[in-house]
Amino acid sequence: MEHIAHIRKEYKLEILTEEATEKDPILQFEKWWRQAIESNIDEVNAMTLSTVNINGQPSARIVLLKGYNKDGFVFFTNYNSHKSTDILHNPHVSLVFFWKELERQIRIEGLASKVSEEESENYFQSRPEQSKIGAWASPQSTIIQSREELEKNEAAFTQQFLGKEIPRPPHWGGFIVKPVLMEFWQGRPGRLHDRICYHLENNHWIKNRLAP
Repeated sequence: MEHIAHIRKEYKLEILTEEATEKDPILQFEKWWRQAIESNIDEVNAMTLSTVNINGQPSARIVLLKGYNKDGFVFFTNYNSHKSTDILHNPHVSLVFFWKELERQIRIEGLASKVSEEESENYFQSRPEQSKIGAWASPQSTIIQSREELEKNEAAFTQQFLGKEIPRPPHWGGFIVKPVLMEFWQGRPGRLHDRICYHLENNHWIKNRLAP
């Protein structure tokens, strides 16, 4: 425990000012996103998704961002999974990107809803064949008896769709998280970090600095 308590990193790469940030947080995300891409960060699109279930129990996991636009942030999953069940009960979710190489974090709060069937179909058909088979083979979040059960499912669906176009499972698709709050965090020395936060008020974004 003593060793853990002394693990720390001094952040000193950049500063973040109100004047240097965009009026619209999606444009600010775009700016930071491009810089992250140019920095060749591994798994740059990995983000923590937090949901709350019907009993008020929060849970979090890493998912992959697969698109964003002026309306929000898109990821894809099994609609029967725990995360999807949570979202369909309570659409209030949060997302977090942490790009340690840039000493940056982006925190997003918003409402999640399903994307269109067309968008889910288009993305599914762009996936590698093995990933398409995986969407059929895995009863995501349910208890299975062994790894062998999963591999048997994979083999069965591989045979079923051999030489055919693999259709999108009816239980698989995307969600878009429409933000109501976005916070941009830049690490600074002495733990006096820069935090610029946007919140949506009457369809307009209000920008403020938060104390670290």
